[in-house]
Amino acid sequence: MSDDPTDSPLVARYSFSRRVCIMAAVVLGSTLYSTTLLVASAMLPQMQGSLASTADEIAWSTTFNILATAIVTPTAGFLVSNFGRRRVMLFAVGGFTIVTYLCGQAESLETLVLWRVMQGGLGAPVVPISNALVLDCFPRRNAGVVSSIFGMSAVVLGPVIGPTLGGILAETYSWRYAFYMIVPAGMAGFLALWFVLPKESPGAGTRLDWLGFLSLSLALGCLQLVLSRGQRLDWFESVEIILETGLAAVAFYVFVSHSATAQRPFLSPRLLRDRNYALGLVLVLTYGMLNFTPLVLLPPLLQTHVGYPDSIIGLIVAFRGIGGTIGFFAAMFIGRLDPRIGMTIGFGLLAVSGIWLMEVDLNIGIADLLMNSLVQGLATGVVWVPLSVMAFSTLDQRFMSEGMAVFHLLRNIGSSLFISLAFAMVVQSTGANYSRMTEFISPYTRALNLPWVMGAWTTETLPGLARLAREINRQAALIGYLNAFSLYTVTSAAAIAVVWLVRPKRTVVAG
Repeated sequence: MSDDPTDSPLVARYSFSRRVCIMAAVVLGSTLYSTTLLVASAMLPQMQGSLASTADEIAWSTTFNILATAIVTPTAGFLVSNFGRRRVMLFAVGGFTIVTYLCGQAESLETLVLWRVMQGGLGAPVVPISNALVLDCFPRRNAGVVSSIFGMSAVVLGPVIGPTLGGILAETYSWRYAFYMIVPAGMAGFLALWFVLPKESPGAGTRLDWLGFLSLSLALGCLQLVLSRGQRLDWFESVEIILETGLAAVAFYVFVSHSATAQRPFLSPRLLRDRNYALGLVLVLTYGMLNFTPLVLLPPLLQTHVGYPDSIIGLIVAFRGIGGTIGFFAAMFIGRLDPRIGMTIGFGLLAVSGIWLMEVDLNIGIADLLMNSLVQGLATGVVWVPLSVMAFSTLDQRFMSEGMAVFHLLRNIGSSLFISLAFAMVVQSTGANYSRMTEFISPYTRALNLPWVMGAWTTETLPGLARLAREINRQAALIGYLNAFSLYTVTSAAAIAVVWLVRPKRTVVAG
């Protein structure tokens, strides 16, 4: 029983053991999304070969998944108000499980991207609703403890166990089993939610601003297509890219003008009146840009050009989850300081990891990769807590729910768009450097006459020329990835300058 009148009715209605069961069920459901995202990132090289796609094309399976999550997440409140938390959670987890199985069954890039989009859209409401349920199940005085348990479970279990086990299954069988392994967990999560979630009637219902929602979705979808396909289609030499750019511009104009004039817009511009919150949106957009980009860039580089197996790549990705665990614990102590100090440390560590990646070569050892992944995870864990505190420290409590939706929307948008931009840079730079380096190859190139070189490459036979071309392509691709890591590093450093534009607050209240 609870003596605090502000506690949720669930606290008084159910026993402690029932509330723990509810928490366990929703934690299992919310962990599924992070697992599928990182498993897919570790399996990108094998999926690329199986589906006969390029590195930037297979990355669509990640970018469009994140984008679908970003677009659907702000509708969670509308869905709960009209259908109730139980129905939404059951539909989301059940649909997510079915679509995850279909991802493993995909026979083409197009079908895989389609199922991944549906996977992101169906899984999007699970995390915010799960977070709300966990907080409702326990007294307010335990909010910090249960939030930590929920956050650590969703942030650590999926990112560590998923890529490690998925990498072993992919290497032993195929990448499809990395998706299949999630299906039993999804079925168990669905059954657990079915038995433990309380039955409830839907709320009074709210009206979704369909014009704002659809115009924003169209603008983001077209922009994602431009960034994903632009390099392959020679940008504005392509009619498709011109049409998609025009649609994105028109849709975004409709969204902005409608949001400025509508009585209850999908995303309200009045939130931007708060200086710290507006700067928080810039920083969380940057955080999203930096969060998943190395996870998507490194696997194709390591398997295609360095030769690492899937199990090792999965282990490298898993070390990021271990770093994130350490980062979250460190943030508990750093959080006692000015939030700007914590964010500076976090973004500074991201810049250090970027500089480290800028110096990699095709002979890099696994120890360096594991430590770099650990530093990346540590940095993201350290940044998140002070960033969340700072962004909502001065925001009016009336706008908290809407502000949180926009906050997570921009985080996911930053991830999807920056990954596409980084891969466009890799493709463009690889092609340009391949052309430049081939200009130096001729029968008169002195380097090719060195004894230790002539054993592998020669310009006098077709096999020798093929080996030489492959080596030039490896070196050109490495330069492309190094350029993308340079962009990652510059973005990390630029975020530090934005951090110190934030106004300190004497008494900081977490949102």
